[in-house]
Amino acid sequence: MRLTALTDYALRVLLFAGLHQDRLCTLSEIAQSYAISHSHLMKVSQLLAQNGWITTARGKNGGLRLSRHPSEINLGQVIRSIEPDFALVECLGANNQCQLNGSCALTCILQGALRAFWQHLDCYTLADAISNGAWTNLTQLQPAK
Repeated sequence: MRLTALTDYALRVLLFAGLHQDRLCTLSEIAQSYAISHSHLMKVSQLLAQNGWITTARGKNGGLRLSRHPSEINLGQVIRSIEPDFALVECLGANNQCQLNGSCALTCILQGALRAFWQHLDCYTLADAISNGAWTNLTQLQPAK
């Protein structure tokens, strides 16, 4: 299984905003910090705002910030809100046309794996992801000029 780039970028935006809770963060500085297209980040930030993970402010002094404390942002919930589909194989999807349907034990095995994936992610918050000391160099980033 692989998460989409959209989810990867959404998590990066949340991490950056979580590391800079004392101010508004701009898409330009996030794009520069992570070498991501500004236009991709616009789409990501709109989706994060629609799902209530961030708040945005327009204008010259605008930017984005977390809508709640990092300890209240569950990583499993974030990923569920961003990822479009978690049907690992056809038989787990809505349009199942698999010829093995009903006679294959793989469906149950993969459902268990997916359930374990979600249970693991649901144990963590954004605060857990940013508490690692390896992020300290990112907290010293200056806004892009």
